[in-house]
Amino acid sequence: MKKLPILLGLAALALSACAGDDHPRKPPEAPWHPATLMLEKYVTNTDGSLTHAQMEAGLRRDFDAADKDRTGCLNADETRAINEERLAADRSTASPLVDFTGRGCIDFDTFANTPRSLFQALDRDNSNVLTWQELHPWLPAKPKDNGDRSEKHPPGRHGGGSPQGPGPND
Repeated sequence: MKKLPILLGLAALALSACAGDDHPRKPPEAPWHPATLMLEKYVTNTDGSLTHAQMEAGLRRDFDAADKDRTGCLNADETRAINEERLAADRSTASPLVDFTGRGCIDFDTFANTPRSLFQALDRDNSNVLTWQELHPWLPAKPKDNGDRSEKHPPGRHGGGSPQGPGPND
């Protein structure tokens, strides 16, 4: 009986050590999904750019693949399937399709509205081409590739120019 209070005290001390956490755990951050993901899937150019025509062709392919009954208008089941895919892939940046007209289906223009609007917003120079940088405005500028693979060194450093620096003709 004399040991019971000591055991209870030790148990309480052990439990209190587990309960006190100076650094409460934060929930893991959700991965960031930029809105431009909806456009990137249509990029086929090796330089990472996207033309308006490429986007439209990709949108048409996606719409035709979703239009299972070939009516030219996505019914509620087809729309639900697309929305579920978008939510799974894009999470917080997903743009669900909504039948605002009340016609009971989503036509191609409604289907393409969000990507078209995003393209227009990103194409600030109205060139109908989104460059890699326009598609990734949060990233540092991609270095220009001029096709020259030789190393460039400033004069007087590690093999570039003469050790004394540029000469009178440089």
